[in-house]
Parts: sequence; C-alpha cells; structure tokens
Amino acid sequence: MELTRAWQGSETARAFDGVACEYHRSNIENPILAHMRERVVAALHRHVRSHARVLDLGCGPGTDHPTLAASGYHVTGVDASPDMAREATQRAAQIEHGRAPVVYCQPIQYLRALGLGTFDAVFSNFGPLNCVPDLHDVAGQIRDSLEPGGVVVASVIGRVCPWEVALYLSRLDAQRAFLRFCTDAVGVPLKDGTVWMQYLTPSEFIRPFRAQGFELVSRQALGVVAPPPYMTGFARRYPHLLRHLLNIDSAVSGWPLLREMGDHSLVVLRRL
Repeated sequence: MELTRAWQGSETARAFDGVACEYHRSNIENPILAHMRERVVAALHRHVRSHARVLDLGCGPGTDHPTLAASGYHVTGVDASPDMAREATQRAAQIEHGRAPVVYCQPIQYLRALGLGTFDAVFSNFGPLNCVPDLHDVAGQIRDSLEPGGVVVASVIGRVCPWEVALYLSRLDAQRAFLRFCTDAVGVPLKDGTVWMQYLTPSEFIRPFRAQGFELVSRQALGVVAPPPYMTGFARRYPHLLRHLLNIDSAVSGWPLLREMGDHSLVVLRRL
C-alpha cells in the first residue's frame, strides 16, 4: 500500500512537471478558474491580517504569489513538482525585494521534514490536498505548522459536481459521470501524465481536521451553479451567461445542501 501511494505521488509530480511551463497562463486565461481564485484569495483576506506569514501548500507555478505578496503577506510555497517549484521561484524573483516568496520542492506529506517553523495561515488552492496519501496525517502536520488560532484556507476538488454528472450522462457515459463518487484514489489524465487524487465532499475534508484540533469557520461551494473550469468551450461561446452563472454561484454557494456540492469547495478552518 505504501509503495503504491509513493508511486502515485511520483506519477502525479511528473504529470505536473509536464504542464509546468503552460500552467500559469492557462489558469489566468480561464475565466472560471479566475473567478474561483478571486473567491479563495478573498477568503484569505477576510480571515488573515496583512503582513501575516502564509504557507502555500501545492503552490504550483506561484500564480497566487504576486497577489498575496501585494496584499502584504509573507509567503512560503511548497510543491512536489520540481518544474512547478522552479516556475514559482522564477515568478518570485519578479516580486519586489522583501516580499518575494520562498519556494521549496517537497511533497506535502513530508512537510514536517522541512522544519519551516510556524505560520499564521495555511493556504492551498485548487486541490493539492486531494492528492496527499493520508489526509489525517497531513492535517496533523498542518496543525503543527500553525500558530494557535491560525487558519487553513483551502479549495478542495469536490465529489458532487452537478454539471459534470449532467454533462456525461447526456453523452451516455455513466462511468465518467460518476467517477468522482469512487472512494479510492482516482487517476485523472493531465496532458501526457496522470494525477492521482481522492475526491472529497467538504464534510469528508473537514473530518480529519476536526480530529486534529481544528474548528470549522466556513464552507461554500465553488462551481455548483457555474460550470467546471474544463468547460472552456461553453465559457467562450456564452460569456454573458457565464458571468451571470458565476454571480449566482457566489450568492448561493453557502446554502445548505448546495455547499456540499460543487466542482470545488472553499473551506476555512481554525486551529484551536
């Protein structure tokens, strides 16, 4: 089992290596991802003071780092992909002296081995925590990386995505429609590689953190009314409709039942 998880983690890192050069551009040019990103960063602003120390887990190419640095945060990034970490380091070099993030190449599940000390907040955007082999253990390492009262702001890839179910059922592809309901790690194609992840409802994500001494601050859906980010054709053909759907998404994302769905979930937790 441990060997399998180690192999899946290595394959995931290689898959992200394969898209590192294009990942930042494809993210910022995707209006659905851009809207999600704004909401996650806004949640960090609501709960974490300026000049705080922020640990970005699964930082990718550092797409969030200029925004976080401009907000006064002192950012440390961690990513398992060497090429992603290299991209993030190069992006950090363009940020003004004194606020340039420091980036480490390390799988999240080995966070403790880095010995980075403690932070005021942990930030994780677009699902890196879906890819760890043992979320309970990682939640414990995150707790040890936070000051008492520190918060976790994470967007997590969800299990129940209504758009995805409807899309693939309309194509008579039931296996793909219900792929996210698999309780084991699932291999998802990414260009020429495979990313291994476990889809999670917000409740499933929150549970191991509660066991490690966190309290829930808030949770909401990202992409429950709006389509998932890979529907770029829809976004290009119907930009005005998409804008309305994104606005509705923001308005209803915290409603009971709906907040357990979505392409992603935005969860804020506080260390007790």
